[in-house]
Amino acid sequence: MPDDPAFYAVAIPAVVLLGFSKGGFAGVGALALPLMALAMSPVRAAAILLPVLVVQDVVGVWAFRRDWDSAVLRATLPGAAVGVLLGYLLAAVVSVGAVLGVTGGIAILFGLYRLHRRYRPGLPARMPDRAGPLFGLASGFTSQIAHAGVPPFQLFVLPRGLSPTRFAGTGAIFFAAVNWMKVPAFLSLGQFTAANLGATLVLMPVAIAATFGGVRLVRRVTADRFYLLIDLLMIAVGLRLLWSAFSPAN
Repeated sequence: MPDDPAFYAVAIPAVVLLGFSKGGFAGVGALALPLMALAMSPVRAAAILLPVLVVQDVVGVWAFRRDWDSAVLRATLPGAAVGVLLGYLLAAVVSVGAVLGVTGGIAILFGLYRLHRRYRPGLPARMPDRAGPLFGLASGFTSQIAHAGVPPFQLFVLPRGLSPTRFAGTGAIFFAAVNWMKVPAFLSLGQFTAANLGATLVLMPVAIAATFGGVRLVRRVTADRFYLLIDLLMIAVGLRLLWSAFSPAN
């Protein structure tokens, strides 16, 4: 089991953020890997977090099992499968820092766009369904590289104006499928070591409790406040990802 206090200082907040993300506050979970990377390599951090994500997905999918949008899933999941495969194939030549930088830029621009939409409601708001595979591919790719697939997914889904619970349920099913797609890649890379799985087990109770906490909170937030919170979180996530991308370690 890990005995380094620095590990727990970053890992516990990271899995709490993941839990809130799986519970419905999509976006905050993108901070988890950058936080973990402060105390260990991004590759090891991703391997420790993936089983946590898989277990949290079970809670999220069960909690929102009656609230999801089939059209969004049909449009995005095929592209996500291709993105996960590309992320696995290109892992040796694409740095985590580069992916974090691109994802952070997308998050900031999208958050600002959404805030601007509040004052310019006449602007186009919805992406055509045929764009779904492209956004799914981007989400699958960045998720495979750095567990940072939320911004591209939100870029396609948020303008559709789903209710908070329907938005959360659709995201829960989408990322549950994507995370299972990532398992064979991490197995083939030899990242599920005894040390990494031991660290995962230590964090699992906190992760499950945080997921249930997120589910309870998202059901108590009005739609307008929910989306305002998501917009602000997108910008905050983007800034943190850019900070990680330009750090000396990357």
